[in-house]
Amino acid sequence: MQYTVKSCVEIKGIGLHSGCESVLRIAPAAENTGIIFKRSDLNAEQSIRALYSNVVDTRNCTCLGTSPHNIVSTIEHLMATLYILGIDNAEISVNNPEIPILDGSAKVFYEILGKAELQPQNTPRRFLKVKKEVKFTDDKGASVTLLPADVCSVHFDIDFPSKIVGHQNFDGAITKERFAAEIAQCRTFCEKYQVDYLRSIGLIKGGSLENAVVLDGENILNPEGFRLPNECVNHKVLDTIGDLYTSGYYILAKVVANKSGHYHNNEVLKALFASDDNYEVIEGK
Repeated sequence: MQYTVKSCVEIKGIGLHSGCESVLRIAPAAENTGIIFKRSDLNAEQSIRALYSNVVDTRNCTCLGTSPHNIVSTIEHLMATLYILGIDNAEISVNNPEIPILDGSAKVFYEILGKAELQPQNTPRRFLKVKKEVKFTDDKGASVTLLPADVCSVHFDIDFPSKIVGHQNFDGAITKERFAAEIAQCRTFCEKYQVDYLRSIGLIKGGSLENAVVLDGENILNPEGFRLPNECVNHKVLDTIGDLYTSGYYILAKVVANKSGHYHNNEVLKALFASDDNYEVIEGK
């Protein structure tokens, strides 16, 4: 069956780029609503369904929008948490264009929403079962492939020149237990030169070592180091789970990802939905 939150859940933090306080409210929603975002500071603007077709930017995060002003960015960590906790329907309001970055992972989302009481709904959950291989590859060879499977699993490979990251991989089914132990706490990561550039153009005003792992050559600038040896690839898995939930369904597929990101996740969903032969929607418990 489908689930929603039983009562409103509020989460506060700062926006990564604006540095302003962001107040997020996750409210109950009716059966088959899906996940909907609404800007509480734009009273006249319409809500935004969390669907791949509403993704308007994937450069540094996944950003949804219906107009140049009505946008909500950095949805992926929250979406991954909603997915793994089995929250099918929710109306989410936020008072600025950015979901709170919190600590750069899904840890706080998981801790708070994991304690929230869920309301069962009298409608079967819908699953999207991949029927044939669907692949997207960019001109540099980074790719995401969806393969038929009875459960959702991810095989992810990254390969960085620096030895501090190097080659890392993740492989296995996406379960609530593994998400809690290995994925939720894994933070976004970047190189120091990327931070310097983004600050020079007026972005990441809310960015700090408290909400990102920053690498400088063979060094990590965060005093505490990595939370897990494979934190970087596990964070990529976190992003992938959140991005694929913009399909509007719980996907049954083996996801094989190689050096990919938000752009590739969105493009593979476009390719998946380009033909009805690629998938079928089934009902579960």
